[in-house]
This record gives sequence, structure tokens and C-alpha cells, in this order.
Amino acid sequence: MLTSKQVVLVTGASSGFGRLIVETLARKNYQVFATMRSVKGRNAAAARETAELAKRESLSLQTLELDVTDDFSVERAVGKVVLQCGGIDVLVNNAGYGIMDLAETVPLAQAQRQFDTNFFGVLRMNRAVLPTMKRQGSGLLLHVSSGAGRLAIPGMGLYCASKFAMEALAEVYRYELASLGIDSVILEPGAHATPIIEKLERGEDPGRKNEYGEMAQVPEKLKATIASSRANPQEIADIVLQIIETPAGQRPMRYRVGPGRPGVQRINALTDEIQGQMLEAFGIAALTKFKARPGATT
Repeated sequence: MLTSKQVVLVTGASSGFGRLIVETLARKNYQVFATMRSVKGRNAAAARETAELAKRESLSLQTLELDVTDDFSVERAVGKVVLQCGGIDVLVNNAGYGIMDLAETVPLAQAQRQFDTNFFGVLRMNRAVLPTMKRQGSGLLLHVSSGAGRLAIPGMGLYCASKFAMEALAEVYRYELASLGIDSVILEPGAHATPIIEKLERGEDPGRKNEYGEMAQVPEKLKATIASSRANPQEIADIVLQIIETPAGQRPMRYRVGPGRPGVQRINALTDEIQGQMLEAFGIAALTKFKARPGATT
């Protein structure tokens, strides 16, 4: 059944930022699809609670099985949403997880899993939704990154690397899709104490830390610092709503929210300036300007 409401698909919506985002948007009258893995398995309780909330408050909020690391799962979920609603207006790439340990302790296979979720998962999702956004002549790709997508933090090397890569991809989408009326933006939260803290992985080769001395304790210190953060995770959901409600073409590329804001904002301001100079030098700056399509609303 087609809908007149804006359609939003959110990945990684079982807990943390994702759960707050879907609840906040649904209460603002969006048609929201809360996607997560294992809706009949380990996330069954989260899926059930989301369904109960939707029924209790009469929200346009549905739970959908989606694993961002699986091509078929991504295509199937996106296809269901497009078939039901006729399109997708907003994709919130929120799914992700972290490895918190010294870089040498992370074997290649574990590092590949980190990138398969945080980077290739975003690539899969964007490729899946872009055909329908191009047909609509509008759309918003919203990428939930981190301050760690701009700063190299000892003890979080693989997580930082995956977020650095994701931000580069999201920025390229920003330039390449602008003339099609499609926005790409990046949200960079600071440290917030959410359930992801308990899901952080350690390096699978801990013996590699034997000669690091005090540096070996850095990951635990980082975890304790993040867990003690008093920043309210709801502010992330609120800024997502603000981004969506900002008219297309008027959204900044990056939004920095939460602790540690000024430093990352300075980095963003400088790189924006240098990026602009680079685009001018290659003679392609005009091609990267946003052009709204007639009748587009996102």
C-alpha cells in the first residue's frame, strides 16, 4: 500500500542510537522501517517491543529483518519497502559495531568483519536504495559516523579506519549525487554511553599486547571513559530529525554532536575549504552543486 508519508529506513535499530531514531521519527509521523538482524532470534525482544510501541501509540513503525553484511538480505528488505511504499525517502546508515583494542591484536579476518559492517554495509545499503531515489529525483543518505571518523585514537584503530573510510565514501556520494537532487550527509556523535559499549570486541590475538607495557591498558581506559559519559543519546535522534526536516540542498555535509565538538568542527571547517579548492582545481566544482528536482520534497 502506497503512503503519503515520508518513508525512512534505519539500519541497526535494535538498540542504542538506532532505536531512539526510529521511535523519534515515528512519533513525528514518518513511515519508519526499523531494521535489524535476527528478528526471530537474539533481537526478538527488541522487535517485539518495537511492534508493541507501534500498536500502543498507533505509529507507522515496522520491524524488518536486514543484515547489512548480506547482499541478499539487503536487496530483499529494500525491495519489500519499495513494494509496500513505492519508494524510500531517507536511508539512515546507523548499523555498526566497534573493535576496541590495539591494532596489532586484530587479525585480518576480524578486521574484515569490522569493515564489512561499517564500510561495505553502507556501500550495500546505498547501492540498494539509490535506484529508487534516482527515479524519485530526491532522497537523503544519512551516515552515522563518529568523532572517531576524523580522529586517530589509540586502542580504536580498526574502528577509526572503518569510519574514516565510510566518511570518504559518504562525501563522494555528496558530490556525485548532488546534481540528481539526492543529499548525502554525515553525523558525527561524540562519546555516548549506549548499549554498544557492552558489544565492543577485543582483538582476537591478545598475545600481541605482551610487549606494549602501559599502552596495553589504553583500550580499557577508553571504554571506561565512554561508559561514564553523561551525554544524552536522545540528542542524536533529535539531530537526525532536524537533518531530515531541513530542506534538501540546505543541509551541511557534516554534523558534529556531543562531547569533543570543537576539535572535530575545526577539522571539518578546514577540510571543507581544502575540498572546495580541489574541486575548483579539477574544474568540477559546478557539477557538485545540489540541484533540486521539480516536485521533490526530501
